[in-house]
Amino acid sequence: MTPGRIDTTASGATGLKAIPKGIWALGLVSLFMDTSSELIHSLLPVFLVTTLGAGALSVGIIEGIAEATASIVKIFSGSLSDYLGKRKLLAVVGYGLAAVTKPLFPLAGTVGWVFTARFIDRIGKGIRGAPRDALIGDIAPEQLRGACYGLRQSLDTVGAVAGPLLAVLFMALLANDIRAVFWIAVIPAFIAVAILVIGVKEPEAVRPEGHIRSPIHPRELRGVGARYWWLVLIAAVLSVARFSEAFLVLRAENVGLALAFVPLVMVVMSGAYAASSYPAGVLSDRMDRRAVLVAGLLLLIAADLVLALATGIGLVVVGAVLWGLHMGLTQGLLSAMVADATPARIRGTAFGVFHMVSGIALLAASLIAGLLWDRYGPPATFFAGMAFTAMALAGLLVLRRRHPGAGGTADT
Repeated sequence: MTPGRIDTTASGATGLKAIPKGIWALGLVSLFMDTSSELIHSLLPVFLVTTLGAGALSVGIIEGIAEATASIVKIFSGSLSDYLGKRKLLAVVGYGLAAVTKPLFPLAGTVGWVFTARFIDRIGKGIRGAPRDALIGDIAPEQLRGACYGLRQSLDTVGAVAGPLLAVLFMALLANDIRAVFWIAVIPAFIAVAILVIGVKEPEAVRPEGHIRSPIHPRELRGVGARYWWLVLIAAVLSVARFSEAFLVLRAENVGLALAFVPLVMVVMSGAYAASSYPAGVLSDRMDRRAVLVAGLLLLIAADLVLALATGIGLVVVGAVLWGLHMGLTQGLLSAMVADATPARIRGTAFGVFHMVSGIALLAASLIAGLLWDRYGPPATFFAGMAFTAMALAGLLVLRRRHPGAGGTADT
């Protein structure tokens, strides 16, 4: 057993019972925070366009910069978590910052206010992201790593289902008062912070004395190998291919779905995402993870094709389901593959670099998607997504050929 990891398999428990309590707690933290975030984000694109008068390009800029900021911050927080050997502290700071910034959304009177709120909120996400992902790797039994990341992702995505559902409910109860709905989102955010503080016990520090010389040092990543860097490259191209999910919401509004029901598109997408994440993680523990990832990329190509050709809400719903299945088969899986490819002592830094590169790519993706949408219409945005997904798929096939024995769990 890796030093510092809690042994949860000695009892002989299997399946969900074998998942450590800390993973369940981290999953519940993600569930409540994502409920809060998606309650806001499922309405935010429409709020920007219909209430504040923004265009699709502005939505793309806000989403791209916000997510890129989160990803860039992750490299600092991830490396700092390696240096300190205390990942939970940084996770609490990150989730806490996200909670205290939620009231800025209902107070926003201009696009600039929304940009500020998203920017600060995503800084909180950046602070917590890499330490939390590394903490899961520290707690998870090696033979259940895919399942642990998949479970955390599934619970996170349950929140992504609950958020839009609550948005629809409260939009109906509050006569489409978006600002009032935004205020309700503050409550689950603070519940998430409380669960993290009380329910997660951090393993002993895994940092060997003298191995990490500073919070960020290029030398620490020189020895991780080509397998890790191929994953970084593939994830970056995939981020460009997927752009922001805000465009799913805009697509639903574009084909004529009533304003109060637009969040249901995110419910459909997130439901498919939640249902597939844990099974995909379990499957990846039993076979080559890259084969599961290939299936996920093919689903994204299908989703983009359907959304590009959609003329009514029915096809948008089909596209949203395929999109969600793609997310379930790729997001937790990529995290497990990063954990497989990196030693525990620099795992926070590795996740930080991984997320930073993906975030920069997402910034470019959101700008490209918004520009294509404004100039050439929605189909152009999704056709471009298909092209970039094909590029990511080609990179994954190269990875399989160059590293034929590196598709499952690895020593840490």
